[in-house]
Amino acid sequence: MKLIIQIPCLNEAETLAVALADLPREVDGFDTVEWLIIDDGSTDNTAEIAKAHGVDHVVRHPVNRGLAVGFMTGIEACLRLGADVIVNTDADNQYCGADVSVLTAPILDQKADIVIGARPIEQTEHFSWSKKKLQRLGSWAVRVASGTDVVDAPSGFRAISREAAMRLNVFTAYTYTLETIIQAGQSNLRIASVPIRTNADLRPSRLVKSISSYIRRSLLTIVRVFVIYRPLALFVWAGSLFLGAGLIGGSRFLYYYFSGSGEGHVQSVVFSSLCITIAVIMYMMGLIGDLIATNRKLLEKLNFRIQHLSLREDHDVRL
Repeated sequence: MKLIIQIPCLNEAETLAVALADLPREVDGFDTVEWLIIDDGSTDNTAEIAKAHGVDHVVRHPVNRGLAVGFMTGIEACLRLGADVIVNTDADNQYCGADVSVLTAPILDQKADIVIGARPIEQTEHFSWSKKKLQRLGSWAVRVASGTDVVDAPSGFRAISREAAMRLNVFTAYTYTLETIIQAGQSNLRIASVPIRTNADLRPSRLVKSISSYIRRSLLTIVRVFVIYRPLALFVWAGSLFLGAGLIGGSRFLYYYFSGSGEGHVQSVVFSSLCITIAVIMYMMGLIGDLIATNRKLLEKLNFRIQHLSLREDHDVRL
């Protein structure tokens, strides 16, 4: 059994050595533990520091492509290198390296396909009050969208089985954390959460440059993921709001009409017609989106089979 621990990096020269020193070289249940760095267009000496501290594999992007792309580049590289389990962690040493064994245990016991480390958010001193509430809100939205019981959805400390890794596809460039959970839930992959420890803060988060920016980008990510993975539910819910408003407007006009004063309330008819028209359009968009989502699922299955065959051929060639 081979475990590969991957770390997406962007100009992490100041913290990477600390993060690597905290990672294990031996984990229960695995014959081999390797480290892989994804250098996402760093302009400092991140790659050199990685090699100097014993990193087994370094994958480089010539330019910065974003955290989500870096994550998927690492997943693809780990699969090609024959990883049975992949652990993703951060270069800022946020997560306790000793908890890698806790993270991988449910996969080794065949109780989960993906395991996400749940941070002690309420006890984390460098998290502001608003950030703690946003973490809870984001996790709740992801649970609703994915149908899972994930406690800490934004956590980047996660273990992924080989089979689950081959099924993951990330469309957003901002972050992979939310989308991969929703995708896994929609694909009926088993997701578990385990409590993990965190280390002292070495640097401010680069994803959360400001609370307003974090809220805006997270909401856009959640909405986009809903459109991709739950289009029928999203558009039916939105269309029903407009339908309800249209029925209220129409009922108001009928009330005044049968009361003998309908001529002064024609605006209610216009409002009602507009809302009902929008509702019908929303319902149609939901049906079209559902058909597209069905096609996407078929393509994901086809992609999984192609990857499975391709990786098996690569393995046979190495042997």
